[in-house]
Amino acid sequence: MQAECVLDVRCGLGEGPVWDERGGLLYWVDIMAGRVHRWAPASGLVETMEAGEPVGAVALCEGGGLVCAVQSGFAVAERFGGELRRLASYEGASAEIRMNDGKCDSAGRFWAGTMAFDFRPGAGALYRLDPDGGVARVLEGVTISNGMDWSADGTRMYYVDTPKRTVDVFDFDAETGAISNRRAVVEIPEEAGWPDGMTLDAEGRIWVALWGGGAVRCYSREGKLEDVIEVAAPQTTSCCFGGEDLGVLYIT
Repeated sequence: MQAECVLDVRCGLGEGPVWDERGGLLYWVDIMAGRVHRWAPASGLVETMEAGEPVGAVALCEGGGLVCAVQSGFAVAERFGGELRRLASYEGASAEIRMNDGKCDSAGRFWAGTMAFDFRPGAGALYRLDPDGGVARVLEGVTISNGMDWSADGTRMYYVDTPKRTVDVFDFDAETGAISNRRAVVEIPEEAGWPDGMTLDAEGRIWVALWGGGAVRCYSREGKLEDVIEVAAPQTTSCCFGGEDLGVLYIT
């Protein structure tokens, strides 16, 4: 399959698409520019919000607004375009480290990982912002913390640390947010590019964006390659399902 360009916004580092089914809106970030964009496919309206620092990911708040993983920590905007208010910092925050990809689980926990600006091996980590505002450091020794998602039954969490060239899966405790028993479920060959952001579909298949590969690959739950979507932009970063029936795969 071939992806179609639906919005030519020319981000420096477009990432982290999130579909808002309530508003029919697609959100995504331009990480190094510190911008959050949103687009209404029905009207074509594009709006931009300034985060004031590199922003790796956003998630939707139940009451409206956004929670953001910015370089210095976690912050919230009560409305799109509103001023960001700091929620929490994280262990290891520094001028050499920034937030990268992130996503919200079914219990309202916002997971986001870090990496070094110079891609230093093992300098990053994976953090979990709980609904009460507490921050837990869940994984250490990460190099480029990237895509994640959860199985529909809430028993498995999928995760990418890009240089490993794998999509890993953990056993997931939905009640506590604990992860365990890490193992690789997908291995990405060198010629395909580097695994970046990812999402799952309704059947539990794994869709992985390939940085340097100009593609999104679809794998079965068992890790078998099932489909490839070619993307004209070689630095394909992430993807999510959206549209009225969640039948459109949006790719950054």
